[in-house]
Amino acid sequence: MASGPQAAGVPAVKAAGAPALPSPRCEQVPGLTDADWQPVLDAVRGASAVDLVCHVLPDGDALGSALAAGIALRSLGVEVRVSFGDDPQVVPGSLGFLPAQELLVPASAVPDRPDLMITFDVADAKRLGLLRPKAEAARTLVVIDHHASNGGFGTHPLVDPSAPATAVLVDELLRRLGVPLDRDIATCLYTGVATDTGSFKYAATTPATHEFASRLLATGLRHDLISRRLWDTQSFGYLKVLAAALDRAVLERDAAGGLGLVWTWVPWADLVAHGVLPEEIEGLIDVVRKASEAEVTLVLKEDPDGSLRGSSRAKGAVDVAAACAGLGGGGHVYAAGFTSHSTVDTTVARFRDGLTPS
Repeated sequence: MASGPQAAGVPAVKAAGAPALPSPRCEQVPGLTDADWQPVLDAVRGASAVDLVCHVLPDGDALGSALAAGIALRSLGVEVRVSFGDDPQVVPGSLGFLPAQELLVPASAVPDRPDLMITFDVADAKRLGLLRPKAEAARTLVVIDHHASNGGFGTHPLVDPSAPATAVLVDELLRRLGVPLDRDIATCLYTGVATDTGSFKYAATTPATHEFASRLLATGLRHDLISRRLWDTQSFGYLKVLAAALDRAVLERDAAGGLGLVWTWVPWADLVAHGVLPEEIEGLIDVVRKASEAEVTLVLKEDPDGSLRGSSRAKGAVDVAAACAGLGGGGHVYAAGFTSHSTVDTTVARFRDGLTPS
């Protein structure tokens, strides 16, 4: 079980003293209606225990959303378990500041057939890892997500691709449940929206996104410390892995219809040699994608079994989700991923063949 210090070293603000949530923000969740939300609200209000789970190798939006919901439901007197399906279950160091990590339990502690399970930021049941069979056996499975590639699994899918982050949908859930914001909840939600918008740089960021962030900042959270942990703190070992990955980088100017592809890969041996955990290199793609000559970026990360986890990004002219779908993956139009059991060269070739300018 993981545990972490109070959010960025800032004492929590009690919910009783926090400002009440405002009236509905329909512009932030246009893809969902009252009819979509009501059965979920009924299920949560009628539950004595809820299992809140996110995808394997969780990022800030996944874990932040799950923990925010956990804090809120705990305040309502619900027994809460938060989990993700990795073994060993390791919280990324960049997310070690998130509050309420005492709610985390290993996948084995989740019931084989939960009465109510809610997944966060999970576009496909395969991304649940060890928790997939338990999710599929759940009596009620709520899926809260914002990926366009989500096929709508679960008994109650709440999927809105227009939302910039799953955290926005969680905020709406808490508003409808009548749970006010406190600093801990806001810290989790801010981490989610900041992560999935690339610190508010990506195209999905709207005026409503900044209004959402403004409400969160009003609780007094330290966004500067959060940002430092998310983007500006790495081990020396990571720098060595990064240097090797950049040395392997390949620029293919003719790929993607002449818009360009830059790609690299990280062998498992590099991580072992420098004592780096897999989750530490998730942000490597944000360095590689800076190449001005390429519209598309691909980073392949080898796992101990030899499989390759691919992460891809596009700058606005290519649908990388479609290319990743051809490899059994998916995600957003401009940010998607997949898992491959082929060689590096074969995987890159298949990905390249799937790139089509919009």
